[in-house]
Amino acid sequence: MVWIVLIVSGILETVWAAALNAARGFTRVGPSVLFVVALVASMAGLSYAMRSIPIGTGYAVWVGIGAIGTAVYGMVALGEPATAARLVCLGLIVAGVVGLKVLH
Repeated sequence: MVWIVLIVSGILETVWAAALNAARGFTRVGPSVLFVVALVASMAGLSYAMRSIPIGTGYAVWVGIGAIGTAVYGMVALGEPATAARLVCLGLIVAGVVGLKVLH
């Protein structure tokens, strides 16, 4: 259950990062509210997960999920380049996150 909370919290990190971009310096109300709600929920989930998961593992997995999700969002929704090198680097992050889970 704790790992599911951590994964959802990592996904929420992607949500708040995307909302932060859409908020345009907090000049748009809807994305700004979504940013705050997703940020608080993401941090609450991370905090809950860290009761059972070591801080290094939990934080690295949370950041990894958020980084991968945000990069994929940028490529799919915002038209950022999806170069082979970029995809390989994202694959390395995935491998690291999976490795941390397996070795936990």
